[in-house]
Amino acid sequence: MTRVVVVGSGGREHALADVLGRTASEVIVTPGNPGIPGSVATPATELDADLFVIGPEVPLVDGLADELRAQGKLVFGPGADGAQLEGSKAYMKDLLVAAGVPTAAHGSFTEAALAREFLATMEQPFVIKTDGLAAGKGVLVTNDRSEAEAAIDEYLSGDAFGDAGSTVVIEEGLVGPEISIFAICDGAKAVALAPAQDHKRIFDGDEGPNTGGMGAYTPLPWADPNLVDQIMTTCIEPTLAELQRRGIDYRGTLFAGLMLTPNGPKMLEYNVRFGDPETQVVLPRIDSDLVQLLSEAAAGNIESSPAFSDDSLVTVVCASEGYPASARTGDVIDGLDDARALESVSVYAAGVKTNADGQLITGGGRVLNVIGRGATMDEAVERAYAGVAAISWPGMQHRTDIAHQARG
Repeated sequence: MTRVVVVGSGGREHALADVLGRTASEVIVTPGNPGIPGSVATPATELDADLFVIGPEVPLVDGLADELRAQGKLVFGPGADGAQLEGSKAYMKDLLVAAGVPTAAHGSFTEAALAREFLATMEQPFVIKTDGLAAGKGVLVTNDRSEAEAAIDEYLSGDAFGDAGSTVVIEEGLVGPEISIFAICDGAKAVALAPAQDHKRIFDGDEGPNTGGMGAYTPLPWADPNLVDQIMTTCIEPTLAELQRRGIDYRGTLFAGLMLTPNGPKMLEYNVRFGDPETQVVLPRIDSDLVQLLSEAAAGNIESSPAFSDDSLVTVVCASEGYPASARTGDVIDGLDDARALESVSVYAAGVKTNADGQLITGGGRVLNVIGRGATMDEAVERAYAGVAAISWPGMQHRTDIAHQARG
């Protein structure tokens, strides 16, 4: 009998609960949401389980993993010291340089005048990031210098992201396809899961503002088969060694976002948890026991290796009208059961709530993740969009070109 508690309330946590539930006898999700089976309002610190898996970055940065470990719990997720990698982009960049990990040229600033001076030395595209947590939205990539300068002023003034914007990071703009790698770490060593690619921009053709992610797919047929090994050797392993050198026992996911530049892979950023929406396609491809792997990592000794299906998986994010600027909520969601009844289609609940009549309604920006699975990428795409077509609510929006890089 294995009982697992998943902390979080979005589509990532629904995916974690679904895949962990293949081998766990019971999976509890806290606080979860009305669309995730096993959701409870009880805080994680008041629950008992054989394994705790922390989904979002905020509780990790706030030290929930430390609190649970102090209670003697087995926890997959870094302590507050390791979570600084995501909690501060300036800290992350400093660690990358110390570890010798290839990354973009950059500078960190707390004063707008100095930031503008540094910007004047950079070539387009300009990349402006807020230092702290901004739910995936604190990044501007632009060829317009005046727009970059305005972002610096807005971030540092606190108007855009409050205290999270008190430091701004300016980076060299890199060119090339982006990929996501999840490395499962036990403090001393790491194993990689299958790579994925997500789509950050709100509109087709990678147009419009950045979002938390509008879709993802795996595998990557265009990627070098040795790419994952190369990234582990040049990026993940040196990072883990530098964390150890700093006295940080990192047990959790190192989520690496990389750009495949003409000069090789370069690290864009680390997150300290499973990424959303990549988790929704990567984890369902696992053929091995995820509970065992995460338990071994949490205990500080990975012995098993993840195995993956050859299937292709695609997730399309269905979002509320107005997202990412200002999401409309409260609309009744129709067609969810019809979508789930389709062959090789699953739907994970993200930003949902219930109304007074018990109906599932939109409760956030990114509402549902519709996943299609197939023997080929074309088949997976067709199934995912068949699922999307079955679902509706007023103002629902989604991209129509997810996984276009990998088709036919």
